[in-house]
Amino acid sequence: MLASQIISNTIYPLRLKDTAEDVLTMLSMNRLKELPVVEENNLIGVVSESQAYEMAPDQTVEEVLVKAKVVTVDKMTHMFEIISKMSMHNMSMIPVVNKDQTYQGIVTQEDIFKAYASGFSFKEPGSIVTIEMSRRSYSMAEISQIVESENAAILACFLSESGDKERISVTLKINKQDIRAILAGFERYSYEIKASYSEQEYFDNLKERYDLLMHYLNV
Repeated sequence: MLASQIISNTIYPLRLKDTAEDVLTMLSMNRLKELPVVEENNLIGVVSESQAYEMAPDQTVEEVLVKAKVVTVDKMTHMFEIISKMSMHNMSMIPVVNKDQTYQGIVTQEDIFKAYASGFSFKEPGSIVTIEMSRRSYSMAEISQIVESENAAILACFLSESGDKERISVTLKINKQDIRAILAGFERYSYEIKASYSEQEYFDNLKERYDLLMHYLNV
């Protein structure tokens, strides 16, 4: 998923004439730690919550804006790279610009969360399984073969560290409620099953929590 698919156009950037009071109000309304400063559709900087608190209430952005390189992405930047940049620089949002620095909008942490949750198929019924294996033994082709041999399909997956540098964990979303045969297949191939959730009751509870969370994020 690219920045162009998750960009926010409803959050207005700051202007040079905005005061510290304006900045803090806009940050609070949008639940962000910083906002871009834009003039004549050009990105010229970023003001953070900590900077705003150090300003006098009637002091303007123009008076305190520090000319520094702003971390940005373009519309073709992949979501994974956006997550990496936001994490590395501890940002709650990242501006999206064209090659000439023309401002296009921002991607926020909430935008990322919504996109990731949607991409991970939380709304689809099925089961979640986490398996662990050595890094050398990892084979997505073999994992898929085990799942597909039981007339099921992998809806989504992601890899994570297991705590042991020599091992990795793979979490799968599978489009089947009864996964006993799949779990048995993983065991036959010597995969360590760390967790599995397959009951319809669990799915109903997960979907309810997902819907509540999406409602909260849209408030």
